[in-house]
Amino acid sequence: MSGIFDSIGIDAGIVVIILLILTFFLLVNTMGNNVRLARMERKYRLFMKGQDAQSLEKVFVRKFEQIDKLFDTNSVHEQDISQLKSSFHLLYSKYGIEKYDAFDDVGGKLSFALALLDKDNTGIILNAVHSRDNCFLYLKEIVKGESYVMLSQEEVEALRKAVNYGLGEVQS
Repeated sequence: MSGIFDSIGIDAGIVVIILLILTFFLLVNTMGNNVRLARMERKYRLFMKGQDAQSLEKVFVRKFEQIDKLFDTNSVHEQDISQLKSSFHLLYSKYGIEKYDAFDDVGGKLSFALALLDKDNTGIILNAVHSRDNCFLYLKEIVKGESYVMLSQEEVEALRKAVNYGLGEVQS
């Protein structure tokens, strides 16, 4: 064998040293891989053991059932949201209230005008006039921010507050 190396011009001692270095490197690499494999095997056993010694398969089946329930619930919620969106135009989303004393002999601002409007400023104004003996309630229709019936000063103020609701004006 040394004759082959001599004919090429390589010293056999150098080849042996190179092979020893390569063997040492491969031995160190193999030991490192064994350590990593042992760590991974411990993690795998811990993972497969599961909580309270349940099998991983049972945990997965339970989680998939929960996911299916979530999808069913999500579809129900989407239907509910679309139903709410379709009826949202019927809701009164703006309001304005103005409290006042209807008569000089009655104090405490027990009378009030309440404007309830939707997003298109269409709705109603309720005016409750309180006296010593009675309380009268009047209802007036509002269409796109305007009334076809004459409004009192308090009703106009309640309507103004409702139309401007959410525009930064503080309600009182």
